[in-house]
Amino acid sequence: LAMAVMHFNSKTSQPLPHPPPALLWLGDQPRRQPRFALDTESNSLYSYQGTVCLIQISGAAADGSPERFVVEDYLVDPLRLSDLSPLGELLADPAVEVVMHAADNDMLTLYRSHGFIFQRVFDTQLAARILGWKQVGLAAILEQQFGIVSDKRMQRTDWGQRPLTPAQIAYAQMDTHSLLPLRERLVDELQRRGRWEEAQDAFAALTRGNPAEREPNGRSFWQMRAVREVPRGQHNVLEALWHWREQAARSADRPPFKVLNDSVLVQLAQSLPSFQDELARIDGLSTLQIHRYGSELLETIRAGQTQPLPPFPSGDGRSELLLDKAIQQRYDGLRRWRTETAAARGVDADIVLPNSTLLAIAQQNPVSAEALRSIAGLTPWKIQTYAPPILAVLHQSAAPGD
Repeated sequence: LAMAVMHFNSKTSQPLPHPPPALLWLGDQPRRQPRFALDTESNSLYSYQGTVCLIQISGAAADGSPERFVVEDYLVDPLRLSDLSPLGELLADPAVEVVMHAADNDMLTLYRSHGFIFQRVFDTQLAARILGWKQVGLAAILEQQFGIVSDKRMQRTDWGQRPLTPAQIAYAQMDTHSLLPLRERLVDELQRRGRWEEAQDAFAALTRGNPAEREPNGRSFWQMRAVREVPRGQHNVLEALWHWREQAARSADRPPFKVLNDSVLVQLAQSLPSFQDELARIDGLSTLQIHRYGSELLETIRAGQTQPLPPFPSGDGRSELLLDKAIQQRYDGLRRWRTETAAARGVDADIVLPNSTLLAIAQQNPVSAEALRSIAGLTPWKIQTYAPPILAVLHQSAAPGD
């Protein structure tokens, strides 16, 4: 970027002149309107932790109206600006709504990079999921709703490099340019279908969590999609390999998948090789990787076999439910109810309630709506809406003598 802040509006594709100090002006401009759109780009595909490398902001111009948006776009370069506090103050202003797509990731990334806290959020992806839209990725929605086709090559670009290319700038600008009109369409449909209150409740839940509790990174080998392909008795090896990869990635400041991908870790945990020549049989493990990491991998596998099996993560449900048949029965009943409810509403099951919340309900076995309030994941709207059927399921699942 030639400037730390670039400013566009929908009447021109060229950067507009702006008075210094640029960020102070940027921080004041969106306050003229009740909301603005925000997105970020990071270099997570090129570094271990990932850093916010670009912040995109779009707001309706002062003379704009909901019927016809005149959109002003800003590209803020946090790598060139030493003080982003005016933006942080704006994000923490409860009078201003921040419109994002898949907000949780951007909120967490901005907290980790700059300590920013959000007070009021509208998540266009979450709204689309509450409405039961089948395609909820931003590129798919922009193409379907506005005929905008994104340059997919930019999804894997290195946003930490400077200068940014014209293609990067155009892609970044488009990420937020249509979020405000998209919000209006979503609000209309949410209200028309009687789901506006549910959406507001879900948005409020995004800002209630404490991001500090998710520090540090929070990665876990249980997050690997293929973890279930590894026999339970070899989870200790998989965990050891995963921790080895995290350390190697951190030391090299590379994404873990660029050290070894998940499928290689899974194959190693499944086959438990003991010698270098056995490593050559692992699909996806190159000769160079064997030369570089082979001895460490074999030592890690040997050490992992001597470690105790890691406990299942909280809310997973596989170990806890095996210990208590009454909990298992309640959990199964709740899952059946959730499946039926989600199908009737035309939404994914986790939009009703996630597995972790169902497990907590099954374990605590509450007997009243008031008792449900202490369970994580049960927001006010969900308690008001789902408490009666949940309590009915628990009552029906009760064993004699409970």
